[in-house]
Amino acid sequence: MPSASTKAAATGAVAEPGRDSADTRLAPGRPGYRRMSLALFAAGVAAFALLYSTQALLPAVSAEFGASASAASWTVSAATGALALCVLPLSALSERFGRRSMMTVSLVVAVAVGLLVPLAPNLESLVALRAVQGAALAGVPASAMAFLAEEVRPRALVAAIGLFVAGNSIGGMSGRIVTGWVAQLWGWRAALAAVGLMAVVCVLAFRALLPKARHFTPGTLNPKALARTVRGHLADPLLLRLYAIGALFMTVFGAVYTVIGYRLVEAPFSLPQGVVGSVFLVYLVGTASSAAAGRLVGRLGRRGALYLAVSTTAAGLLLSLADALAAVLAGLVLITAGFFAGHAVASSSVSRTARTGRAQASALYQSAYYLGSSAGGTLGAVAFHAGGWAGTVLIGLVAVLGVVSLTLYGTHAARVEARRTRALRHEVATAA
Repeated sequence: MPSASTKAAATGAVAEPGRDSADTRLAPGRPGYRRMSLALFAAGVAAFALLYSTQALLPAVSAEFGASASAASWTVSAATGALALCVLPLSALSERFGRRSMMTVSLVVAVAVGLLVPLAPNLESLVALRAVQGAALAGVPASAMAFLAEEVRPRALVAAIGLFVAGNSIGGMSGRIVTGWVAQLWGWRAALAAVGLMAVVCVLAFRALLPKARHFTPGTLNPKALARTVRGHLADPLLLRLYAIGALFMTVFGAVYTVIGYRLVEAPFSLPQGVVGSVFLVYLVGTASSAAAGRLVGRLGRRGALYLAVSTTAAGLLLSLADALAAVLAGLVLITAGFFAGHAVASSSVSRTARTGRAQASALYQSAYYLGSSAGGTLGAVAFHAGGWAGTVLIGLVAVLGVVSLTLYGTHAARVEARRTRALRHEVATAA
């Protein structure tokens, strides 16, 4: 008779490991946990360095091709948008071929395309190559989340995902810093080539370090079962709120970091390209806040941690309106800390909420998340063209208000459900 895990795999779902396997899952201090953490950290570095490789270079891209900020921003939005569209089908393939294999193939293809990107002769071909690169990278995030959900003990899951997200922040930071300084010395094409070579090293480290999966059971590709799983996730009110929260957080982040380079190279700051790239050192704050997400949830609860994250983000947006460089940098620190903390809380909550079909649940979150990035980058650039930095901040504040509204609604719904449960128990006790 087939086991529960085999049945789940056949329907495109990931079964919750049973008691017989729980003791062998990874946790801090157990063999393999550190190797796994380092491997996924390297994957996060490579994926985010490649995905956002053009973001710090947008002013230089605009200058070479005579393009506006909104037109050049498509070199970022096309990549994140393609990732959002492809993450669900590639996560389904990972159910058949394995998380490890899917992440490896995705990273190898993305690196290969990344080495071609510097050769793009015009903006249109650059955008097209970036879209292909984003589609390739779609195999990484959801597969990584599903790998962690299967291989890591539940109590260590938030911390493990936080470390993966921390790798994302390091990748985003290092890619932007490298491109900034290399572009100042040798141009933006050399900068993109340097990021591609850095990603090659990270992919080699990832493949060498990642342990084999011990709790993955291959399933058959079943489109009908996949559709049922997706419909089930989309019918879950909590998962829907988490997807929307991830998208809104990323709308803020995409808008701010797509446009900030344009603001800093213009008066009154007039910073050189290398210095603008170094501004992304504030990503280190995101590394710390995402890694601390587990402790925040332990102390404040999921909704309390989200309230703190969104308040920090809003404070950073308002502070960045000042025309003093110190205030702008302080605002970026707060925005980055709030965003990464909120993202780590929301993404880990998805993995814990979905009892089956975790890969699909994570894929839907990633789709919403990167659609938010694509929308934020485009809307932020259009708002900057129309109203300057204040226009971009307004886009961010509207998204922040959306996160607050969803979290308040979730709090209210939880209280109503708790009252209903207490009333039902009282009725049962009275009847008895």
